Amino acid sequence: MEERRASAAEQLAHRYRSLVEHSPDGICVHERGIVVYANPAALRIMGAKNLAEVLGQNIIRFVHPDFRQPMYERIAGLTATGIASESTEMTLLALDGREVPVETVSVLTAWHDRLAYQVVIHDLSAQKSAERAQRRAEQHFTTVVSQLEEGVAVIYRDGTIASANPAARRIFGIDDQTQLVGSDINELPLELLDANGRPMPRTRHPVARTLTTGETITAFVFAIVRPDGQRRWLAVSSRLLNPDERGTAAVCSFADITEYLASRRQLEYQATHDPLTGLANRSLILSQLSGALAASGAHQRVSTVMFIDLDGFKSINDTMGHAIGDTVLRIVAHRLQRALRAEDLVGRLGGDEFLVLLAGRPGDEELEPLVRRLRAAMAEPIVARGHRIAVNASIGVTTLEPGDTRTPEAVLHDADVAMYEAKPPGPRDGALGRGRRGDNTNAS
Repeated sequence: MEERRASAAEQLAHRYRSLVEHSPDGICVHERGIVVYANPAALRIMGAKNLAEVLGQNIIRFVHPDFRQPMYERIAGLTATGIASESTEMTLLALDGREVPVETVSVLTAWHDRLAYQVVIHDLSAQKSAERAQRRAEQHFTTVVSQLEEGVAVIYRDGTIASANPAARRIFGIDDQTQLVGSDINELPLELLDANGRPMPRTRHPVARTLTTGETITAFVFAIVRPDGQRRWLAVSSRLLNPDERGTAAVCSFADITEYLASRRQLEYQATHDPLTGLANRSLILSQLSGALAASGAHQRVSTVMFIDLDGFKSINDTMGHAIGDTVLRIVAHRLQRALRAEDLVGRLGGDEFLVLLAGRPGDEELEPLVRRLRAAMAEPIVARGHRIAVNASIGVTTLEPGDTRTPEAVLHDADVAMYEAKPPGPRDGALGRGRRGDNTNAS
């Protein structure tokens, strides 16, 4: 019986030694402060090539000075065999001088019939390195986000702003004295407007939609009216911060595109308007005319085209100079716009040639008085740089009919021909020239 017990104890001790020897954590035993054992993992942490390099060394040799007194206090509290200290982070000193971050637990134990302290050492080097790398990445990310011209904010599901970069505050027009982080996004002093400039419910804000539906929204354009009264147009994108996490926040990025839109509108305006008079140019006229020809019936907004040419304008340029000629053209353009309705399109084809696309479908009884009114408006004397100038105009008209098969260029040609028929001199001086109608027949 005694032999079996001894054999079992020996087997248990062998298994324990095997576990200790192969443990990934270091295990060191010190008696009265002197190292009496260290497993292979402990030797690696201490920077020792073999056990002989650490046996007989004072344990203090391997403890960073900042952690020696706390170590004494911990082991002083171990008053009975089997009692363990709390897990503690500290720094060890390897034989080569390296500082090794570790987590240790000390246990008062029996060692060859004497009391000693067994220390379990978990190397934190890899973990601390990963934490440092993560902190560097976070600092790098924070630095990058803080320098962005684009606003970035993280919003919790209850509307609380978790974080916001400086650009967000700048774009919102919120001063430094106003709390932004921790505020409810729905209570910010901002008015929301949709793409058409109408008030927009906050439930339509991309962040609200993302938090409600989980959808990712990209380049949603709307406007805000800031506390200083400025209207700024934003392109906003939002997505869930961690889509796989229940109740996750949303991250929202937004760019101020006010200047971009203004520039684009300016370019579009320049591409479709005459730089001298501000009237529609040939490109816009043909585009509008093409749309009118493609429409039919009640959808055909434009039905009458008027071609207007200034009589004798070349002599104004030749005798008085182009500067005065330009002034005359601008005044004529203004008079045409003033004499017509807002829904009528007035354009300049070039030189002294103007075109009017009349909205609706005026009859002959309306056209004749309109032409007389236009001629009278342009016949009023123009005073330019001390010169009193009389300008007359010849006007040709062509009408569009349902099913008109002409091209926009053909319509302009017919109106041009009708205008030349109205040119002076001759018995038709001042008359209204009528071009071909949509059925390509001459009008009387």
